[in-house]
Amino acid sequence: MNKPNNVSVMPDIANEVSAKVAGTLDWVGMNEIEMPVRVETAEGDIIHCPARITAFVNLADPDVQGIHMSRLYLHLDQMLAHQTVTPETLKALVKTFLESHQGLSDQAMLRIDFDYLIRRPALVSDNSGWRRYPVSVIGQMKDQIFSLEMSLQVLYSSTCPCSAALARQLIQQQFEHDFAGNTTLNRTTVSDWLRTEEGIMATPHSQRSSTDMRVRLIDDLSAFPLVDLIDLAEDALQTPVQTAVKREDEQAFARLNGANLMFCEDAGRRIKQALNSDQRIADFWARCQHFESLHPHNAVSVVTKGVSGGFAPIDRCHRQ
Repeated sequence: MNKPNNVSVMPDIANEVSAKVAGTLDWVGMNEIEMPVRVETAEGDIIHCPARITAFVNLADPDVQGIHMSRLYLHLDQMLAHQTVTPETLKALVKTFLESHQGLSDQAMLRIDFDYLIRRPALVSDNSGWRRYPVSVIGQMKDQIFSLEMSLQVLYSSTCPCSAALARQLIQQQFEHDFAGNTTLNRTTVSDWLRTEEGIMATPHSQRSSTDMRVRLIDDLSAFPLVDLIDLAEDALQTPVQTAVKREDEQAFARLNGANLMFCEDAGRRIKQALNSDQRIADFWARCQHFESLHPHNAVSVVTKGVSGGFAPIDRCHRQ
């Protein structure tokens, strides 16, 4: 079917009509653009991930009606169809946004949100399973300076140190009650008692928890350190959630929780120390949330690197 050749006579309101109310705009564009992206794995393979994309430019001319949103979309579609998501790809795209809006815009921003899947081994058994990590990569051109950011979320388990101490006290009291006046205790008797319900008559409360991190990266990176940053956080926290679990894995997980009792303050300090140790990170903001099993509210800590003019504690790591 032949398409009608009447494009030249179609009106272009954005170009032909001045704004009824003059004024500049900080950002204008599109978000929640649905598009697949090509992502390189740690093994060098290329995978396709469904993504949600935000593409913005500012409107620096107060009298212009609007920007050319279709140009932003087409640039994204053409480049992301053939190139992997790298710092250089984001930089090239925001430059293209500005070139296509010359005279209208002098700032541009691109954000790509996608889920990154990694196959993780079990703690003890030979099993493994998939873990999903929500990731955002953000490139911005402002005053001809390109900045690069990345955010992600890591889930972990947190066991309350206060609750653990209270549980130990109750177990001690139960032991003293059950063996009051018994002066002939032997190891077998105590070992048998520890395997009973009375021997663990109280347990500390634990909960699934999350750390949301947003980092500003140095300029000369050739790839986003996705797996490195995930590993950095999980190694710092020591209790990442698991996938395929047999009894021996669950027991190992219980041991890790017992060896890493954490308030949200402890988790925040661990994450801060870990992020400070990575020279590729110029600035960071991180929030640790413990989704309390004791309370209907969450326990939260927030940390930043403390760079002058950098991320403030009130910054957020939510999707746009």
